[in-house]
Amino acid sequence: MRGLSRLVGDRPGPAPEVPSRRPEPASAPLAVLTMARDEGPMLRRWVEHYARHVGAEHLVVVDDGTTDGSTDDLPCPVLRLPPITRPFERTRMGVLSGLARGLLEAYDAVLFADADELVVADPDRWTDLGHLVRERPEALALGALGLNVLHARDEAPLDPDAPVLGQRRHATFVPLMCKPALKWVAADWVAASHGLRAPYAVDPDLYLFHLKFADRDHLRAVADRRRAMVRADGRAAGTSWSKGPEEMLEVLDRAAARLARSSPETFRAPAGADLDALVVPGDDPGVWRAPKGGQVQAMVQRPAHRLADRFLGLL
Repeated sequence: MRGLSRLVGDRPGPAPEVPSRRPEPASAPLAVLTMARDEGPMLRRWVEHYARHVGAEHLVVVDDGTTDGSTDDLPCPVLRLPPITRPFERTRMGVLSGLARGLLEAYDAVLFADADELVVADPDRWTDLGHLVRERPEALALGALGLNVLHARDEAPLDPDAPVLGQRRHATFVPLMCKPALKWVAADWVAASHGLRAPYAVDPDLYLFHLKFADRDHLRAVADRRRAMVRADGRAAGTSWSKGPEEMLEVLDRAAARLARSSPETFRAPAGADLDALVVPGDDPGVWRAPKGGQVQAMVQRPAHRLADRFLGLL
């Protein structure tokens, strides 16, 4: 895909060994992974979304010590981990990368998305994610266009039984969220899944809708829970997980204020050099990643966009 040769060729020093994908197709195109702890109704929405694309039997939820019952009675496999005592983020990436490596023995590709991340293929071109996977015969890995969905000031709280898009119509494009979510090769995810030990390109037909900011009440609860985790075991320290509910609500309010002051343009996928720029060399040799720059910075500095009508009701 566009940009791949540029990335491989521009790395300093000896070119890293590029993983190869299996030549023979598997009987199932795609498995989907997440790792969750106390995600409440959001996890149920995640399961329902990806089950529509690949079937619940092709999902794996890794349970990192859930206590709220959200991983009970799910229609998909649940792997329950013991308490994590090693460095959390390194352990999380190791578990997920190892699972993905094993699943690639039986599937063509594996997708990883957090419990509040719903990935879709552009419905104008693809029937579902499996359709896109089958039509990318040379891809090693793909990033998705990362959009943080916004709760505008005049919108009601989310109805958990109705599609998000339609209740919400605006989002902020966040380059950091253009993660290499989908891969065909046994290369490890790194940098909290924002990077990969293989070259990849961002596919303009692949969208990641991040729902962290899609509901004020949800954002408040998530921020409170995540800050407690940082204090308890240091996980994700130095990220927005360290910010409390009021800080995160202020970020949402500043982003939503832009909507009140202007009429946002409909989001359009970047192309050419702008698309290529969404993948950059990582700090370590053989790593490629989404551009650095926090979500909070993007939310308060980048414009909000209206979502195209074709996405409404899709998730």
